Amino acid sequence: MSVDHVDPQALADEAAAAIARISGVPSHDIALTLGSGWAAAADRLGETVALIPATEVPGFTTTGIPGHTGTLRSVRLASGKHALVIGSRTHLYEGKGVDAVAHGVRTAAAAGVQTMVLTNGAGGIDPQFAVGEAVLISDHINLTATSPLRGADFVDLTDLYSSRLRAVAQRVRPELGEGVYVQLPGPHFETPAEIQYLSRIGGQAVGMSTALEAIAARAAGLEVLGITLITNQAAGLGAPLDHLEVLEEGKAAEGRLAELLTELVAEL
Repeated sequence: MSVDHVDPQALADEAAAAIARISGVPSHDIALTLGSGWAAAADRLGETVALIPATEVPGFTTTGIPGHTGTLRSVRLASGKHALVIGSRTHLYEGKGVDAVAHGVRTAAAAGVQTMVLTNGAGGIDPQFAVGEAVLISDHINLTATSPLRGADFVDLTDLYSSRLRAVAQRVRPELGEGVYVQLPGPHFETPAEIQYLSRIGGQAVGMSTALEAIAARAAGLEVLGITLITNQAAGLGAPLDHLEVLEEGKAAEGRLAELLTELVAEL
């Protein structure tokens, strides 16, 4: 069901209160939305305080998207800080409305989070990025023809994907490259002609999530780190696209990605 007919901030506040009540953790410091290939990281970040089915938290629903867990997890990190791991991401193509897409990051902000880590799986446009490689998002191009913001809410996106956090990530893992991510609405993959267009306008990776969440996160005052896993070459640049193969690539990379996120979160 769409949540666009209710006040999104009120719903986020209600969700944050439910997470605090169920987990026993009054507030969280960092949040991570785990996309395709990234879910295994939740088991390595620290001590799981609570594993909450998404349906127990207002505004969240079960996910029908393979590669997403459909849960929210409160994790106590070695530093003593608490991380909120969001494994119930809503995509725009599910038809639940843009507020449902932004609900996870709004809930994170209402839960006290200051740093938002957004991960995804994407098609590689730039040939410098190999399949299986994790890439920092330096900027995005939003081609969904929508925004999570309403009215005259003029939010500066100049440093949306925090240069400070990217510097921290590259200090931890100097081999990490970075590039411009493009979000399209999906659910179909792009055509080869569309990929050529995206390349010409500066896109280096393409997917169906993250940009709208990042905008909502910035509007809520969060500092954002975006990381994409290149799960396949984009249309026309390699073999025909198959979502099962995308999931298989994500599965193969799970261990490396979990290690990467664990190291990064310890420094954020």
